[in-house]
Amino acid sequence: AGTLMIEPTESEDLAELDRFCDTMIAIRAEIEKVASGEWSEDDNPLSNAPHTAAALGGDWDHGYSREEAVFPAGVSAADKYWPPVRR
Repeated sequence: AGTLMIEPTESEDLAELDRFCDTMIAIRAEIEKVASGEWSEDDNPLSNAPHTAAALGGDWDHGYSREEAVFPAGVSAADKYWPPVRR
């Protein structure tokens, strides 16, 4: 165990595979921010995901920016998926 197998080569084009790899690299960078203490273990974009439009509309008392929460890994506003509920 401890592995993840992904086989998208027949269903996804190269651009989508590159986007997937960039996302995995960005998630690892976010994990490093938690590990280094830059972000709290209890209050970071990973532990608070997904960020809904409603959650972003009110007061913001997190140790990371709204932009880091809403547009991780450079996701554009045009490509943003807004989840309807939080965990």
